[in-house]
Amino acid sequence: MSTSPEGLIILDRDGVINEDSDAYIKSLAEWIPYPSAIRAMARLSQAGYTLTVATNQSGIARGYYDETTLEAMHERLRRMVKEAGGEIAHIAYCPHGPDDGCDCRKPYPGLLRQIQRKLNLATLTGSWLVGDSLRDLQAGEAVGCHSVLVRTGKGKNTETRGEGLKNVHIFDDLGTFADWLLDKKK
Repeated sequence: MSTSPEGLIILDRDGVINEDSDAYIKSLAEWIPYPSAIRAMARLSQAGYTLTVATNQSGIARGYYDETTLEAMHERLRRMVKEAGGEIAHIAYCPHGPDDGCDCRKPYPGLLRQIQRKLNLATLTGSWLVGDSLRDLQAGEAVGCHSVLVRTGKGKNTETRGEGLKNVHIFDDLGTFADWLLDKKK
């Protein structure tokens, strides 16, 4: 699959693709996808966009769940998107806690750089970053992505605070973003 930065969409996971929880998503049973997000991902993939996921998963460092559990969630996500007719090119995750000093935990752009290397892209400038928090948008901004805030998950609260939202596209959910982007592509 050949990818250009303009054809790349980087999605946050919790709050964008699936329901979020302040108590963390610790098990496969707690991982509840938004049906509209799965359909949107499939539609975007069918339209030629390359879909990736960049997700902070500090629950691993905190001992709430392990990488095997996380992989089971991601495998279900891949399968659901595939069954809907789409494909996820790569899922990058940060297993570290906020005090671990890594460069992959958003708002740092390390996860996005991992995606860039995995897809062999010279740049991420012009890619799309879809998130529900300021830290998602900051990671995307650091590498030149177009920033998209969805109001699902923590998105409404992020929008209400209003900080750091200059030049940010705001949509109700991933489905309405997909509608807009696909209509724009026509």
